[in-house]
Amino acid sequence: MGSDTQWMKRIGVVVGLALSLSVVGAADKQPAQSGQEEQFTPEFKELRRSFEPKHTPKIVAPDSVKRGQWFDVIVNVGAGSEHPSLSEHFVRYIALYINTAEIARVYLHPVYSFPKVTFTIALDEGGSLRAIAEPTHSAGWEASKKIVVVR
Repeated sequence: MGSDTQWMKRIGVVVGLALSLSVVGAADKQPAQSGQEEQFTPEFKELRRSFEPKHTPKIVAPDSVKRGQWFDVIVNVGAGSEHPSLSEHFVRYIALYINTAEIARVYLHPVYSFPKVTFTIALDEGGSLRAIAEPTHSAGWEASKKIVVVR
């Protein structure tokens, strides 16, 4: 009887190893970045540039500034009404760009963070200040404001 028990244990180990190898082999065949990224269509990834009162950021900044001088840029999400800050629906982050270069980003917490941020920045050149706000349920929303830098 003792040899039968050992034989069953060996068969169990062999079957277990075979199953684990097949699972590992199947996992290796899938792309490393599979999952959520594949769910997003190009339309979903595209930034929203149209006006939507609850999601469009509003930029408050001077029209012109002196080169290298610090100034405040206030970005408030919800140019026409307040955006909610709930655990199931909130703004993940607000990012600020000058033209295409990101210069600042703030991540927000649901419930405890209101989607309004003040960035203190200085610029060497003028251009287009761009604010991007990304809520949890859609792609980001964008607003822009021209700014002139004088010497």
